[in-house]
Amino acid sequence: MLKGHFESAGASIEYGAADCLFPVDELDAIVLQHRDAQIALDNADGSDVVVVAPTSLATSYALTQHTLTAIPVESLSSAVRTQVADALATSVDGFELIQIGKWNTDSQNHSLAEFKSA
Repeated sequence: MLKGHFESAGASIEYGAADCLFPVDELDAIVLQHRDAQIALDNADGSDVVVVAPTSLATSYALTQHTLTAIPVESLSSAVRTQVADALATSVDGFELIQIGKWNTDSQNHSLAEFKSA
């Protein structure tokens, strides 16, 4: 089951339009990853989050493989904020975080033997 703000996000930006956010290691901004990103996203209301959304199977795979990342909007440079706002067609000032990637909730581990008779 997906966890995160994919269903409750205040807005989404298509992967192709989010090229100004990649690679995240080169951003001049605060970049939270792994556990830090999970904590930040857990503490944020979904309506305050912009998610980077896939547009194809390839971009879906790329985002699934991407480390869960949360970027505080206020830490982005004005140039990047403008590019994101243009892609959203609205101001980004009302948003708290940008989420890239996803993480999964724990799910029950099943044995292949359970499916043998199916």
